[in-house]
Amino acid sequence: MASKLWEKSVKVNHDVETYTIGLDREMDLYLAPYDVIGSLAHTTMLETIGLIAPDELKIIRKELISIYHDIQNGKFTIDEGIEDVHSQIEFLLTERIGDIGKKIHSGRSRNDQVLVDLRLFMRSEIESIVNHVESLFNTLISQSERYKDVIIPGYTHLQVAMPSSFGLWFGAYAEALIDDLMVLLAAYNVNNRNPLGSAAGYGSSFPLNRTMTTQLLGFASVDFNVVHAQMGRGKTERIVANALAGIAATISKLSFDACMFNSQNFAFIKLPDEFTTGSSIMPHKKNPDVFELSRAKCNKLQSIPYQISMITNNLPSGYFRDLQIIKELFLPMFDELKSIISMVEKMVLSIKVNTEVALDERYKYMYSVEEVNRLASNGMPFRDAYKKVGLDIEAGLFTPDPAIHHSHEGSIGNLCNDRITALFNDTVAQFDFDTYHKAFDELLSC
Repeated sequence: MASKLWEKSVKVNHDVETYTIGLDREMDLYLAPYDVIGSLAHTTMLETIGLIAPDELKIIRKELISIYHDIQNGKFTIDEGIEDVHSQIEFLLTERIGDIGKKIHSGRSRNDQVLVDLRLFMRSEIESIVNHVESLFNTLISQSERYKDVIIPGYTHLQVAMPSSFGLWFGAYAEALIDDLMVLLAAYNVNNRNPLGSAAGYGSSFPLNRTMTTQLLGFASVDFNVVHAQMGRGKTERIVANALAGIAATISKLSFDACMFNSQNFAFIKLPDEFTTGSSIMPHKKNPDVFELSRAKCNKLQSIPYQISMITNNLPSGYFRDLQIIKELFLPMFDELKSIISMVEKMVLSIKVNTEVALDERYKYMYSVEEVNRLASNGMPFRDAYKKVGLDIEAGLFTPDPAIHHSHEGSIGNLCNDRITALFNDTVAQFDFDTYHKAFDELLSC
């Protein structure tokens, strides 16, 4: 049995084979279930245009579904000497049902096969990311409500500026995640288009029904132009990676704040001892390693879109083997981000807030703007009020009034968490994951 779909009479050099395959077998395990689903849609369509007989389709479908369940149950591997997941599945199919299995590749190339696998993989993984983000969002909103009346100083230039609150701090990161999901939604829509039928990038002489496979796979539309579909390889991964990097950037900033606020010089929060690590020499140390590592991991994830750009930015249209390397960077990105989100959520939930931060004498000047505004409200021109308070501070005559009266939308006294939550839920609803779930359920039904 030949180990390569393209191999004919000449065996490739072993060193060349090892070099060109690289980590493809390991990376392709991410794509295995989606390769089967793509094949189910493709073969179903081939039967309607007469390239597979109805009785053959039944045999092929039954065996493909069996392979799918093997994959889901951890019983699937890509054998040594087999080039990739596409080869493994086709060889397994042919081994089990004979020559009928050789018909499934009619009208497609490994190029559009991997394209559709990646699109299906990304769609499913984006859903998983959305679920993880939703859980973190709810935790942040809960903490915002819980600590909404605890005042802390806000900073500009790392100098004490104006009163803030833990309600604002937690809620700010919750709303930031909405921005990130809006970008992810745009990436999802770019990804949610069907490239199957573009073959090697120039279509096929078979009368393929690409609208049918689009519906069978639950895509929103077809990638119409076949050259454009092929050019989506690398571009789509970069777009999705950029969206994931946005989430990572938000979590990195949150992690930096948490590390800073946990330090003794700030002492705004305290992490439970079981969530910190110690020093080998300083017995008093309790280090926020989880937040530090999360910050570093998030910063590493933010480099991936740039690495993808470096691989793809000087390639003309058409397929090139360079694109294979993107898998190694991109496919594990989802698991790492999900791990980070889950761990950071645990940390956010366990944070112990110092409810007496604002009583510290060093923060008394954060109330200076409150005094300026009080004087202006009583009729003094704002610039005169500003100058008076400034001169009082210089003369040591300023006495802070900790009473805060902020009522406008999004301020300390009016966090708008209900409206932030409604916007979040509306954004999540626009992903419409149900459509592809229904399509998958139909494809995988015997």
